[in-house]
Amino acid sequence: MTQHLSSTQSIPEVTAIPRHVAIIVDGNGRWASKRMMPRVVGHSEGLGAVRKIVQECRRIGVEYLTVFAFSSENWRRPPEEVGFLMKLFLKSLKGEVSRLAENDICLRLIGDLSRFDGAIQEMVEFSEKRTAGCKALTFTIAANYGGRWDILQAMQRCLAVSPNLKPEDVNEDLLQPHLSMAYAPEPDLFIRTGGEQRISNFLLWQLAYTELYFTDVLWPDFDEAELHKAFDWFSQRERRFGRTSAQLASPALSDAV
Repeated sequence: MTQHLSSTQSIPEVTAIPRHVAIIVDGNGRWASKRMMPRVVGHSEGLGAVRKIVQECRRIGVEYLTVFAFSSENWRRPPEEVGFLMKLFLKSLKGEVSRLAENDICLRLIGDLSRFDGAIQEMVEFSEKRTAGCKALTFTIAANYGGRWDILQAMQRCLAVSPNLKPEDVNEDLLQPHLSMAYAPEPDLFIRTGGEQRISNFLLWQLAYTELYFTDVLWPDFDEAELHKAFDWFSQRERRFGRTSAQLASPALSDAV
């Protein structure tokens, strides 16, 4: 597995199109409620939006797309909604895996999958194996995922490998390979739909230097045009990674520091 460098230890390459896009797909339930429909209808519509964005990211050359589908805190929702989401998750995996493989899209799942039932766990394993050789886009679904959980489980793995680990030996190089998304570079662009302006325990480690884009558009209405609005905004950002604007304007000055 390729080791991706941390943005706090090195300066990532800045590109016009983000290499890695991370999205919190928020507003499905509110989309349905505004239309006097059950919240679960919004989740079904949201699946269609995911399909559009995956296809568009693959078309324009995004290398990694990560979608926060179900957080570790979402179990607090009404049982009937959680039950529907589990059925929709299983149905979507079964329905989409062949399409992903045909389009050279690799599917990865991150999160604590132990809480899902056996059918979902088996389908996740099958889907990941089915698309493992795909190269055009790595599409990651975060399910029963939390950023704090991710950091804790990475530390636990470190201790399992090196039980006599000393505090002074703990550093980013030690921890990073055990994080859920060690296979991907840190996100360049984070998008949250639905009007909320927080990251809600999503990729806490990885979002250290990510550009944060918030939109009031509810997720089922977030289409290719809205994605390109986010990309246009991203292209105007000055990504300094701790440097000054003067250093960016003068590469020689930046190299001398």
